[in-house]
Amino acid sequence: MKCFSLHQQWILFVIALLLLGTLYLKFYYHPQPILSEESAKETVIEVLGEVRQPGIYLYQNPPNLREAIERAGGLKETAQFDITLASTILETGTLLTVTREFSQIPPSLPLSKGGQEGMKQDKITIRIGRMAANKLLVFSIPVDLNHVSVEDLCLVPGIGESLAQEVIAYRERRKGFRSVEELKNVRGIGGKKYETFKNFLAVRK
Repeated sequence: MKCFSLHQQWILFVIALLLLGTLYLKFYYHPQPILSEESAKETVIEVLGEVRQPGIYLYQNPPNLREAIERAGGLKETAQFDITLASTILETGTLLTVTREFSQIPPSLPLSKGGQEGMKQDKITIRIGRMAANKLLVFSIPVDLNHVSVEDLCLVPGIGESLAQEVIAYRERRKGFRSVEELKNVRGIGGKKYETFKNFLAVRK
């Protein structure tokens, strides 16, 4: 029986490893597709008020208002709302607040003394706003520099109370931010610090 030298054994061992690696890559390894940052993001919508299941919901694609209401279980009771709003496409971070109002329908004819007044009719009002800053930041959704409070800014990593007050003071002097990059002009914010929290902030048009 022929014996292999130590050098030949090492060569055979390396060849075997290469063969095993080739077989693994061919039959077992299935790399996951690389998703772009945009495609990986989900749309976050919060629905509160007169719906059966209030809460925060995630969508693969931006929903319209009707879809968001239906996802929250629908209205608590049958009622009509402005149908022109139903197809409104909602952006991530939207807060829908559903309220019910009762309006008095005046009688068509004068009522006798002691008679009932006009019937009450339900009216649904849906207000479209923004989620609270603490909820937006949980889902990595930037908060609007032109509407945040000092307390909101203190939730952003890297911003303390004194720096938050400087940001608000600058905003008031300049009558609002035109871009996030304007933060570099705020006292106490340098280029390095700006890079740490710029992605948590935005200027909404």
